[in-house]
Amino acid sequence: MKKNNQFIFGFIISGLLSASIANADDSTQAFKWPKGQKAAVSLSYDDALNSQLDNVIPTLNKYGLKGTFYLQLSSPAIDQRLPEWRAAAKQGHELGNHTLFHQCSKSQPGRDWVEPGRDLDKLTVAQMKDQVMLANTFLYAIDGKRERTFTAPCIDKNAGGQNYIDAVKSEFVAIKLEGGGVTPDMNKLDPYDVGIAFPSGVTGQQLIDIVKEAAAKGTMANFTFHGVGGDHLTTSKEAHEELVKYLAEHKDIYWVDTFLNEMKYVKAHQQK
Repeated sequence: MKKNNQFIFGFIISGLLSASIANADDSTQAFKWPKGQKAAVSLSYDDALNSQLDNVIPTLNKYGLKGTFYLQLSSPAIDQRLPEWRAAAKQGHELGNHTLFHQCSKSQPGRDWVEPGRDLDKLTVAQMKDQVMLANTFLYAIDGKRERTFTAPCIDKNAGGQNYIDAVKSEFVAIKLEGGGVTPDMNKLDPYDVGIAFPSGVTGQQLIDIVKEAAAKGTMANFTFHGVGGDHLTTSKEAHEELVKYLAEHKDIYWVDTFLNEMKYVKAHQQK
């Protein structure tokens, strides 16, 4: 009888420990989004392109969603259409830092398009830090805001062979810096190493499938578009609007906001 009691006791303890571990795992993995949504979606746009002003902002405004625009401040679309970017900020869209000159590493495969004067391999960490900081000042002059997020051009981290992100990360709430559009685990996400998808030539359904994956995981889908209905790395207007419309029709499932607002929320609610 004594052995039976020991067996039963051990069985109960084992079960309690297993349940405790399972509950601990559930609590670690679970991430609660505002209003009970299943996922967050970041709609971001790189390079300060005319098609973003012509096609993206009107579509986002039509459906009542907010986007994040990472401005390359030497883009002609900044100089020629500055009032429109300022208006976008007043409408609640985020203007993010994408450097002054979009410096990328020319030594990487497929980078023949990188101009010699904008070769990240030829710059120092100090030079890149100065330019990123100056870009923040320019952005402040446009929208009057100090909090900012950053996307490194070409998601390249090294200037002259050394990591320059570490020198500037303290100036930002979060940084998009890796490939991969759906976050695997919100509690393990490094806010300064966020993965992103770069859509180009895709259908609306393909874009929707990405946000559905994020909802199934309870995490986050991060898009960074370039041209929409024009310019380079182009997504069609129709595919983009199909995604935006779907998100607007499913606000109970998806939280769509600026990357700044989303990452402030994530950092405040991550389980350490």
